[in-house]
Amino acid sequence: MINLRKKPTILGEKIILRPFKIEEDFPSLEECLQDPEIIKLTGSTPGYNREEVWDWYNTRNEQSDRLDLAIVDKATNRLVGEVVANLYEEKKSSMNFRILIGPGGRNRGLGTEATQLTVDYLFTHTDLEQLTLSVFAFNPRAKTVYEKVGFEFDSVDENDLEYEGEWIDSINMKLTRDTWKIAKS
Repeated sequence: MINLRKKPTILGEKIILRPFKIEEDFPSLEECLQDPEIIKLTGSTPGYNREEVWDWYNTRNEQSDRLDLAIVDKATNRLVGEVVANLYEEKKSSMNFRILIGPGGRNRGLGTEATQLTVDYLFTHTDLEQLTLSVFAFNPRAKTVYEKVGFEFDSVDENDLEYEGEWIDSINMKLTRDTWKIAKS
């Protein structure tokens, strides 16, 4: 069993990964969740219940079977996204990884740094054997970030998302502890 109850603060060169501070973070979270590019690239539906979203993020720091951290831009001290490791599978010693970068954090390497810091933390502080993720085929920027960090192609879920009348494939990727170790040496 995994225990991620204690949420870390991880300092990077350009970012800080830290537990959510809902009062401080919520305006920036809303900006991210309302961003048309995020809605598209995550396959989300526009619109949400503000109270439900508040309640959701207000409970992230209490979860022991997942890791949800705010991505804070050091230059502005403002939340620009989130990283999440969830869907723990005990038999495979595996978790799913996802990241969301809002309009204030794009095209500056913050997503790459956040991904690398999270992967390093998880493989250093847990006994996980692999991380998995899915990325829609129309998101090559994210796929490139994942490849830089060491994620490798695993499979494709064809026609996984209907977007503006077109079917989009979902690319499944994984990073094993062994592959991560080799990349770190």
